[in-house]
Amino acid sequence: MRQPLGFEDVEHPDFVCRLQKSLYGLKQAPRAWNAKFTGYLPALGFCSSPSLIQLVIDDLSTVLDMKDMGTLTYFLGLQITYGSNGDLFVHQTKYCKDLLKRAGMEACKLSVTPCKPHSSVLRNEGSLLTDPTQFRSIVGALQYLTFTRPDIAFAVNSVCQFMQAPTDVHVGLVKRILRYLHGTLEYGLTFTTGSTSLTGYCDADWAGDPNSRRSTTGYVVFLGNNPVSWSSRKQSSVSRSSTEAEYRALANCVADIAWTRHILQDLHVFIPEATTLYSDNLSALALSSNPVFHSPIKHLELDFHFIRERVQRRDLVVQYVQTEEQIADIFTKGLHSTLEWMGALMKRKELVHKSKSKVHGYMGIYRIRIGMQFVYQGMSRIQMFQKDEEQGVRHGASLSYTKGLDGPSLAFGRAPSHL
Repeated sequence: MRQPLGFEDVEHPDFVCRLQKSLYGLKQAPRAWNAKFTGYLPALGFCSSPSLIQLVIDDLSTVLDMKDMGTLTYFLGLQITYGSNGDLFVHQTKYCKDLLKRAGMEACKLSVTPCKPHSSVLRNEGSLLTDPTQFRSIVGALQYLTFTRPDIAFAVNSVCQFMQAPTDVHVGLVKRILRYLHGTLEYGLTFTTGSTSLTGYCDADWAGDPNSRRSTTGYVVFLGNNPVSWSSRKQSSVSRSSTEAEYRALANCVADIAWTRHILQDLHVFIPEATTLYSDNLSALALSSNPVFHSPIKHLELDFHFIRERVQRRDLVVQYVQTEEQIADIFTKGLHSTLEWMGALMKRKELVHKSKSKVHGYMGIYRIRIGMQFVYQGMSRIQMFQKDEEQGVRHGASLSYTKGLDGPSLAFGRAPSHL
């Protein structure tokens, strides 16, 4: 904020006027509001809690101007719809459309993934932008979009690393994210009632950043079947091995789980059992449960004792999960196709949904897997198969050609059980 003209003091040209109260848009405005709001709560009989603020509308209305706007359907870009069975669907469809319009990509081509598979972009690759304002504005908007779109978390985290000196190559990365969003406008999060057990999936991409060779941490925490916390970020230091990178990621995920458990306890939500944390690195799992085997990470004593303490207290159980079942993989790297990198998510957890007003069950789209297999056993054969993950049904067709025969033969039937 700048002082308006006409208030200058000739004797004190460096002086400025002091505001009598906080104004909207100032950096300190949210903090000023929070200080005023929390100042009234002790007078109403409430005490301080690290993660819970009780709100009594009738009492606060006597000291603050309040307005009841009814059932929440839209708030700060978030759209909320309610199902007849109590489900809650949160999405940012309007926000996505406005963002595409601002970027001039309302009629752009679609992309099946938000980023190229295993792409490595250098910081100084391409020509510097003369005016990076638009780039930074769009990337900032994409960061807010990850609130309901964990499927773009890794891609957005990648482009955020080029905010200081973006190039035309980095602009291409942002445009790919926007093309992906154009085809997935109505995706969001569905929250359902059910179990209150906590489950976590954690993964790391060792030395995946070509600029610094730092690793990427990715994890997601579920309350029942509902994703409540996720992260995709570059680690603060270089790891000397994949085990070290995975263990650093485990420590960050365990810290998030501990914070989530504290919030649930303050909300009087019963947690029936220890939190299960899944990782696909056997060495990292051994370190978390074996007090002797820790020579590879002696320099990570804080992380080592932090995880071990929670395992010994039986607040945490660490288990192995196959790489193809590792949900957190999408937070550490770009994978080949939507079918591949969303497939593991849909088998066990419902991470991202499509609006049920358009399609009933985003899950059903990705439970069909289509692929090809080339076999050479005395003859040339191409097998095509279709697999329904939900029903367990496999159907396929094979085209084979054997030397000496007049032509190829085509056969249909149930695909081999190993496909």
